[in-house]
Amino acid sequence: MGLRREPIVINEYYHVYNRGVEKRKIFLDREDYFHFLKLLYICNSKKSIILRNIGKYFDRGEIIVNIGAYCLMPNHFHLLCKEKIENGTSTFMKKLLTAYVMYFNKKYKRTGVLFQGRFKSEHINTDNYLKYLYAYIHLNPVKIKEPRWKELKNYNPKRLLFYVKEYPYSSLYEYINNKIKITNPKVFPNYFPKAKDHLDDLFEWLSIKEVTT
Repeated sequence: MGLRREPIVINEYYHVYNRGVEKRKIFLDREDYFHFLKLLYICNSKKSIILRNIGKYFDRGEIIVNIGAYCLMPNHFHLLCKEKIENGTSTFMKKLLTAYVMYFNKKYKRTGVLFQGRFKSEHINTDNYLKYLYAYIHLNPVKIKEPRWKELKNYNPKRLLFYVKEYPYSSLYEYINNKIKITNPKVFPNYFPKAKDHLDDLFEWLSIKEVTT
């Protein structure tokens, strides 16, 4: 992996993302999604990872990057990260993407690249932008349920919010069901003290149609 033009800095926030090469799907079934979620947890470790040796009670030890939010979509994914140690995000992403490509290529009997180059990252330099990223990331599944929802004159934001709330491949599911595993919300601003606060914020975004998913 080459050097990044803008290095990721410890204790700064970043929107990290990548998509399938030529916009191809990177998750083809439920197993693929849950394998990637498993890797999000396992690869966030200082330890060298040998997947076949990992048992049910794997202790990953100290993490190398803090994750505040995530969402997996059929052909791409989003992460909200806070750099914890030097080169933590780059190390984590290299382990994550390498492990997933190996799994995907073996399962589907294919060779070659799966992702569109190295991962992309954007520095989050304002509090408003950081808070906005939670809505941006967690509302991504809306375009699965209703791809043209922003163009519709009549649509039901409550129905879309329900779909987002139940979407199983997003950190919103962790927050709403109080099943924190992949994320580490304690090191991120507490914008939403209660689950209802977060849902109310998402409903507001859905209602004004100003979030680009």
